[in-house]
Amino acid sequence: MGILKKNNVVVRGTGDHVMMFAHGFGCDQNMWRHVYPSFQENYKTVLFDHVGAGNSDLSAYSFDKYDRLEGYAEDIVAIAKELKISDVVFVGHSVSAIMGLIAAKMAPEIFKTLILVAPSPSYINQEDYIGGFSHSEIDELLASLNNNHFRLVNGNGPCHHGQSGQKGTWSGTRE
Repeated sequence: MGILKKNNVVVRGTGDHVMMFAHGFGCDQNMWRHVYPSFQENYKTVLFDHVGAGNSDLSAYSFDKYDRLEGYAEDIVAIAKELKISDVVFVGHSVSAIMGLIAAKMAPEIFKTLILVAPSPSYINQEDYIGGFSHSEIDELLASLNNNHFRLVNGNGPCHHGQSGQKGTWSGTRE
């Protein structure tokens, strides 16, 4: 399966420049529905679902690949290469902001600007860094996600309230 179908890539707009929108965990490309139309006159907008989210190909999920952010960053680079785009303005939300940083390091020739919306350099508080979660909070969050998996999959996750048409969020789990 090609990367565009695997990641449910949607290209809109008529501009000469390219703006790529990447959603965070618990979301899908529909989170940008009120944002991207404002840019379509001046940009081609590229929206996609990370594998395991939205209308991506769920069968393409591989724990070995997606157990690390680099796996998702590889997909971002592959999408850009398949579309033959460069000088991309990348807009990454939450963990996708970090994926964008990794993708830009992998293929700097693709990216012109990175816009990082609510990024965190670390999701776990450590010695002098406070800006993430404690280990016990992460354990509670993971337990909650595990216990409420169907709530997320059925479109009731944090980015799905008020959306229409889109179902599903992150569904990859390690067995």
